[in-house]
Amino acid sequence: MKSLLWLVLFAALAANVFLSFAVDRNGLEIALSAVSGVVVLASGAGLWMLRGSRESRSGM
Repeated sequence: MKSLLWLVLFAALAANVFLSFAVDRNGLEIALSAVSGVVVLASGAGLWMLRGSRESRSGM
């Protein structure tokens, strides 16, 4: 699950950068950029929620 979220995160970031260069400044770019921004935030939140506790990572 985490690897899928990482893949979605990087794909949305790449799409956002690509859209800023490839698409003219109009409503379509704004809408697509907003959608990719929401996807980035959602996948980042999902990764944050799936992180392990610090105690389990310390090996104690």
